[in-house]
Order: sequence, then C-alpha cells, then structure tokens
Amino acid sequence: MHPELSVVIPMYDEEQVLPLLVERLRPVLDGVDASYEVVAVDDGSRDQTPVLLQRFRREWPELRVLRLRANAGHQAAISAGLSAARGDWVVTLDADLQDPPEVIAEMMAAARTGGVDVVYGIRTDRRTDSVFKRVSAKGFYAGMRAAGATDLPTNAGDFRLMSRATVDAVNALPEHHRVLRLVIPSLGFPSASVGYRREARAAGGSKYPIGKMIRLSVDSLTGFSLAPLRLATWFGLGGFLAAVGLLLYALVAKLTNITVAGWTSTVVIVASVGAVQLLCLGILGEYVGRIYSTLQRRPTYYVAYDSLSAAEEPAQPAPQHRD
Repeated sequence: MHPELSVVIPMYDEEQVLPLLVERLRPVLDGVDASYEVVAVDDGSRDQTPVLLQRFRREWPELRVLRLRANAGHQAAISAGLSAARGDWVVTLDADLQDPPEVIAEMMAAARTGGVDVVYGIRTDRRTDSVFKRVSAKGFYAGMRAAGATDLPTNAGDFRLMSRATVDAVNALPEHHRVLRLVIPSLGFPSASVGYRREARAAGGSKYPIGKMIRLSVDSLTGFSLAPLRLATWFGLGGFLAAVGLLLYALVAKLTNITVAGWTSTVVIVASVGAVQLLCLGILGEYVGRIYSTLQRRPTYYVAYDSLSAAEEPAQPAPQHRD
C-alpha cells in the first residue's frame, strides 16, 4: 500500500526514550486522516534500540525499520530515511520528543489548506534548552544569514513536513555531507510554518555534543556559502596593504635617519601575518576536502536491513527430497 504520510525518525542509542515515543506518536498518526508509515532509521545503535524496534514492529504494522551498517551521523540518517520514504508527504522528527509529535496534524492541515510544499516547525519557546544551546543556536542562525542564507527560518531545526516534490528534489542532489536545514530552504519551494514549544528531552542523553555541533556548523558554512573563501581573499588583500604600508614606513625611516628600535614589533608583525596565512590555508583546506570527498563519490551511509524489503521477499520453497 502506498502511504500518504511518511514519518522519518533517525535513532542512535534511544532505548530509554523509544517506548515513550511510540506511546505518543502512534495515537497521533492513527488520528490523522491519512494512511501512513513510520520509517525508523537505526543509525548503528549499540544499545537495545534494534531489539525494541523489532518488538514494536510486531505490534505496529505501520512501523518500518531501516538499519544502517554503521553510525553515519544525524543528517546522513535523515537522508537515508528520505530515500526510503514512500509517502506523498514526509515528516522528519527526532526521537527525543523535544519536538512534540502532536504538531504533525497541524503541519498536515497547513500544507493542505495553504498549498505549500514545506511546513517548518518553529521553536517559539526554547526555555527548556540550556543557555549555551540557545546562545549558540542564535549565533548559528545569525552567522548563516550573514554568510548568505537569507531564506533560513529562525529557530527551525529538522522538524518539518515536505511534499513528495521536495523530497525528490533533495534526493536528486549529488551533494555529500549536506545539512538539510539549509538545503531545503535554498530550494525556494512555497512554505509555511507552525510554532510550538520545545520540550525537554523525555529520556536519555543528548546525541549532539559540542564536537558534533562544531562539525555541523563547519559543514553548514562550507557547504552552503563562499563567504569564507571571500574572507580569505580580503585577509590576503589586507595583508598586502599592510606590507605596502610597512615598506613605505621603512623607506621614510631610512631617508630621515630614524632608527626602528626593538624586535617586539617585528615578532608581532610576523606572527600576525603567519596567523592570517594559516587561517586562510585552513579555510581553503575545508573546501578542498569537500571537493575531494565529492569526487570520491563514497556513500555517506550503507543500509544493512529494511523491514519492508524483508517482508516483501517471497518465502523460499522447502527442498524436495526424492527417495
């Protein structure tokens, strides 16, 4: 059966929150006036998440389990779910219940009445997040807008509803290490938004430590904007002008017999120029690394198991033995 709605949920070591997620999500989807499937993407979990998913699948026919061979990361897991989803509408939702599943019905209503392709979930109240989380998120959105992502909705994470046309457009992109919260707004499809209060994590611990947050920010910046490369160009131009100024100063000092005292100024100048050069090389290295990764064309994830494919496989006949 072709479902009208697919809900893609990336999961990594979510055994504590998984029963709570099923308890809240299933009544919501059963109450939506649409056939549906839930694509649970197990991103290489090391705990009992795969066991629990198989257990819930026996009681919930609409639950579909997609297991990756190894941990590929949050964005790659969502991409795997988008590639597998069959619905006319696709919702991406995290498993931690910080984004309430009850908003899905509002998203469906907004999409149907507004004739839009994308409905973003906007976090209008983030008091349950830590101060560091709120400040860093504000800085991320401000920085990306300054770099050129003017269509990026404020406080919109990965909780959204997309039409089949949007999902097909995303799946057709050849980009590796894509950040979907930037890619989808850049498509320019008609969109709407639904506000909600962000809740505290229902159970378990965060899967986004500071290292992954920094990596996501770097991928967002280098994968979407050329501003860092232009910044390196401006640094180079500034260094050239500074060098010309120092040359003129040295010539004037030579002609007027003014001696330049001390080595401190020399060390400061050399260190400053070296720091700018290293920064520019680092920026260039990030872009060259992305080009190299794209040319390699290595998949960002590998699917080990899909319960839908396993259920559709015909049963093998028993071997016949002749006396």
